[in-house]
Amino acid sequence: MKLATIRTATGHRAVRVDGSGAVETGDADVRALLERPDWAEHAAAAAGPVHPLDGLDYAPLVPSPEKIICVGLNYRDHVLEMGNQLPDYPTVFAKFAPALVGAYDEIVLPRASQAIDWEVELTVVIGRSVRHATPEQAEAAIAGYTVLNDVSVRDFQYRTKQFLQGKTFEKSTPLGPWLVTPDELPEGGWEVSTVLDGETMQRSSTSELVFTPVDLVVYLSGIVTLNPGDVIATGTPGGVGHARKPPRYLTDGAELVTTVAGVGECRNTCRLEAAP
Repeated sequence: MKLATIRTATGHRAVRVDGSGAVETGDADVRALLERPDWAEHAAAAAGPVHPLDGLDYAPLVPSPEKIICVGLNYRDHVLEMGNQLPDYPTVFAKFAPALVGAYDEIVLPRASQAIDWEVELTVVIGRSVRHATPEQAEAAIAGYTVLNDVSVRDFQYRTKQFLQGKTFEKSTPLGPWLVTPDELPEGGWEVSTVLDGETMQRSSTSELVFTPVDLVVYLSGIVTLNPGDVIATGTPGGVGHARKPPRYLTDGAELVTTVAGVGECRNTCRLEAAP
């Protein structure tokens, strides 16, 4: 099953996306849907208004998550290209909701930086509250997966040892277009890739993850209760612009396609922030 949040003339709506169209579930957005204990059955049985698939206006999958948790240095190839050792524990930072945009929206490049980078990420969406999870509980708490592009403002990111200031510029982070439930996905690694202006910049597999989605839910739920609609970006593989020689960064008008095979893709045009 695929679930999304779309924009309509009367506001956001949660929908089930299938071959017949996007069927409204009666919920304001995907977070509101996932907060229902029976969300899966409710979404599967939904028979609300139907929107044609062509021209859907996708909002960020979860427009206002309680938590956006990101994991750095979690692909073996990316850890090595950045000159680091494989970690013993996940590197964890956060974003705030104003950073999010829809899967096909424009990415705003802040005027304050000339070192803005791309990062395709498989992203976990939580479907039930969980705290101190066992691996079995962690797996059951995952509603599904989506795609996030962790656009990173590198000069701000490396001003200090804390990443957050380079990771949460407003309207910088595509999330979506939809959530795919685990039963729709094959076992094993899924290819992840970034294409910039027609050139493949990143290509790897989720089999390269140091900490799997289940590992991350177990670890993070030992720190804080994970709630429905929370998103966990699991990290990016090698091929980021900052690690290239010379470095390569995003510019006004650049076209980005970030894909997780079987899950979906974000297609975004980069636009320089409007002058104040």
